[in-house]
Amino acid sequence: MLKKILLLLVVVLTFVSCQFTETLTINEDGSGRMSMNIDMKEMMAMTQSMGMDSTIVKMDSTVAFKDLLKEKKDSIAKLPKADQEKLKKLKDYKIRTVMDPATSDLYIDVFVDFKYIEEANNLMNSLNQASAIIPEAPGSNAEVKSDPSSDVLGVRYAYKKNKFSRDAYIKDEAAYKKQKDSLKSAEMFMNSMNYTLKYTFPKKIKSSSIEDASYSLDGKTIIVERSFMDYFKNPDILDLQIELEK
Repeated sequence: MLKKILLLLVVVLTFVSCQFTETLTINEDGSGRMSMNIDMKEMMAMTQSMGMDSTIVKMDSTVAFKDLLKEKKDSIAKLPKADQEKLKKLKDYKIRTVMDPATSDLYIDVFVDFKYIEEANNLMNSLNQASAIIPEAPGSNAEVKSDPSSDVLGVRYAYKKNKFSRDAYIKDEAAYKKQKDSLKSAEMFMNSMNYTLKYTFPKKIKSSSIEDASYSLDGKTIIVERSFMDYFKNPDILDLQIELEK
């Protein structure tokens, strides 16, 4: 079921408005949680309106990547070494899927608890890698396949001495251009898709590099929203530097 949801996500991104929220919480000692939430409620509502929800059942399931890596170890061993290493870096990640026909809720949440923010640098790759190793059904013998074209954007996080930074970058220029060109025909369908940052720090935010950001009442949380297409075309628009009060 989870495999089908992830594959469905790839298909509907071109036709349905999904909302992406990158949430970060950093504790006083530098530990915390990073998550990527993909809200597909509009897709669920569309499915229901078309009478295609007869097989949809309520679910709230969390899967640990380390269990998937163990289960699919033989298939993973056939991948190139570089792809094997990418998957191994996801061992501490978990993926939660919530689906409720009664409320039209449908979302996927990929998250990791970290000791140091740098441990969250693999988050942007997690959904791509997850769709390759989550079996379609219990006992599935489907082979794990590599998809190098999907891994085009990366993000680096840093947090030290009351200063935080988020730096997005293009990992593969050729693959990135190919993906960007392929989205041109679907751009009109994707204009309502947003990408939101919601970051919470242990101290009040003194300054940030994004002028139109919103803040919580206590000044510890910053919220930045951009069009998904604008972000994909120019990842630098969500680069962020934060300075906290001492």
